[in-house]
Amino acid sequence: MKIHLLFKTDRSINLNMLRRTIHKNWKRFLKVSACGVCLTLFSYEALAWGAQGHQVIANLAQGQLTPRARQEVDRLLALEPGETLASISTWADEHRNPATAGWHFVNFPRDSCAFDPSRDCAGGQCVVGAIDRQAEILASNASDEKRLLALKYLVHFVGDVYQPLHAGYLDDKGGNTYQLQVFKRGSNLHSLWDSGLIRSFDEDVDEMSKRLSAKRVAQKFGTMTAAQAAETSCQIVGSQGFYPSRQVGADYIERFTPVLEQQLIAAGAHLARLLNRIFSGTVR
Repeated sequence: MKIHLLFKTDRSINLNMLRRTIHKNWKRFLKVSACGVCLTLFSYEALAWGAQGHQVIANLAQGQLTPRARQEVDRLLALEPGETLASISTWADEHRNPATAGWHFVNFPRDSCAFDPSRDCAGGQCVVGAIDRQAEILASNASDEKRLLALKYLVHFVGDVYQPLHAGYLDDKGGNTYQLQVFKRGSNLHSLWDSGLIRSFDEDVDEMSKRLSAKRVAQKFGTMTAAQAAETSCQIVGSQGFYPSRQVGADYIERFTPVLEQQLIAAGAHLARLLNRIFSGTVR
């Protein structure tokens, strides 16, 4: 299966930047990857994208909100002065508990990326069900306190469903048990995608948000449902080369960084579209 990049890039600039930052920051990259494996060895439901990725997605969405949606988002956020869409994007990870743990991911069988609610999301207990459920609450006449809580969940879960390994396979726990050597240090595939690829670049949240906001993805990302987003993530996981050899080098990082960027940008577009529709009076 081939991965088709859905936005245009300046390949020469992108690859040169990758090579510079990989060599410049390889020690930092190893530190991040090593820390990530400490977390993921003890918990299947790892923290998708890490804080930086979730905040970038929120910033990208913020820049695409309609005036009405921005006004409503700001009104809800004013219940907790000082909060922003980016600052609440990690709330769901910070307040994770056994009752909500299953809301952060969905498992697919290895032979199919077609979402089957009864098989993959029984009782709505997966990231697809969580997105749909929280969107309904946010669009309802519930109290502002409940709607703010729904917004916190929604911002996070839309990010989660675009992290490919949060729509991966049960048998390796979303890549958590797929051990790797990254520049001769131990890690795992989930940790690499959660934070290693993102934080190997010498960019803070604002810099990355600004750079990615200049890119565009195919229009279909603006209209996909949560289930379709999960299927797309699953297809990436199943693509040739996604599971690398046990020794991961710069070639893997160069190949999949554009895919990672595509997913971050698509998540921002999806979140903005969803919030715009909710605050215009229609959830879908």
